[in-house]
Amino acid sequence: MSLSASEFYEAGMNLPPWVRKDVALRLLESLEVFDDDSVEEAWSAEIGSRVDNILTGEVETIPDAEVMARLAADRAARHAARQQA
Repeated sequence: MSLSASEFYEAGMNLPPWVRKDVALRLLESLEVFDDDSVEEAWSAEIGSRVDNILTGEVETIPDAEVMARLAADRAARHAARQQA
């Protein structure tokens, strides 16, 4: 027996949420075909490019203490804005 897409959907909606989630993820995974080697190669190329940009001075790094201070200031500003709202 073969179900139409709408019949399959309706049947699926009668399943418990955790079963629907499992079925949905398995169906999605069946559509996503990744070649792990090509993904690894792409990441290696991207990382190499970023390291080259740092070493050549094309980009400037920010000290971690400055990054953390900026994040803390942004978080404090958002918190203050929420308190005023």
